[in-house]
Amino acid sequence: MTMNDTKIALVTGASRGLGHNMALALARKGVDVIGTYHSNKTEAEATVAAIEALGRKCVMFHLDTGNCSSFGAFAVDVKQALAGNWGRTTFDHLINNAGIGIHASFAETSEADFDRLMNIHVKGVFFLTQTLLPLIADNGRIVNLSSGLTRFSLPGYSAYAMMKGAIEVLTRYLAKELGPRGIAVNTVAPGAIETDFGGGAVRDNKQINDFVASVTALGRPGVPDDIGPAVASLLTDDNRWINAQRIEISGGMVV
Repeated sequence: MTMNDTKIALVTGASRGLGHNMALALARKGVDVIGTYHSNKTEAEATVAAIEALGRKCVMFHLDTGNCSSFGAFAVDVKQALAGNWGRTTFDHLINNAGIGIHASFAETSEADFDRLMNIHVKGVFFLTQTLLPLIADNGRIVNLSSGLTRFSLPGYSAYAMMKGAIEVLTRYLAKELGPRGIAVNTVAPGAIETDFGGGAVRDNKQINDFVASVTALGRPGVPDDIGPAVASLLTDDNRWINAQRIEISGGMVV
């Protein structure tokens, strides 16, 4: 595979959790990675090292996906990285993965928490994708991360889930509007996964872990390795005709 044949994926939130796993899974399939991290530079550097150990290139940038005013400068950084590392003006795949979890009942959800979720999960995804659109190659792909919580309801996630629902609608509109450029856009909706997301509740709280296992057809919560390789597979040419879909990866949760 020559440099010009190499695919490049931009993964937000690539330093930890599912984003880290996706970045590594893509590298294993021969894809180079541009990643973003929010706060932990050490984790970001470890991700770069792990991807380079697989023989792929990785560049990592700091980005607050909830701060739209920073997106223009970020796009300039990406453009320079593409030129300097790959001799290209575009990348192939955008994975809007970065996110946070806030657990609060509907009655107790604060406006501040609502706005924080909105800025990261809806406004940020919308305007980051818009900003990066000129840098996404024709016939490329976009994957937006949603959640099983848009299909089934668990108390405490009303704000988070409604915003992921918005992303699912946005995915269909992007697929329609970007179709003339050959860009396929899909939503991946993980079920409950054992990561540090939301304070690591699924991973570390036995009661929650047992509950998730009890309502999942395959009898256990998910782990990052259930998600990253599936996303990497979705971005291969084997799945080029999948478009405008919500793909749930939950082991059959609440079926």
